[in-house]
Amino acid sequence: MRTDISTAWLAVGFFGQALFFMRFLVQWIVSERKKQSVIPIAFWYFSLGGAAILLAYAIYRVDPVFIMGQSFGFLVYTRNLYFIHHAKRDDSPRA
Repeated sequence: MRTDISTAWLAVGFFGQALFFMRFLVQWIVSERKKQSVIPIAFWYFSLGGAAILLAYAIYRVDPVFIMGQSFGFLVYTRNLYFIHHAKRDDSPRA
């Protein structure tokens, strides 16, 4: 039974890493299309998703270094998304 749980958590860890990889892939594709360095909003969502899943994995592994790193990243990604959505709300026309 323990092996099944460990295998499932290993899959969770790899999925989190895949989300982190996707953020770089999306950023690279968008930047190539625009011929300039761009950080699209999808980058932050992939970052947030990857951080959340990797944080859960780090907690399962009881790895304080990994937990601290992912916790801080999670806060930064959340704050960046807040700024993005707050700026869009401020720029929208008011009736």
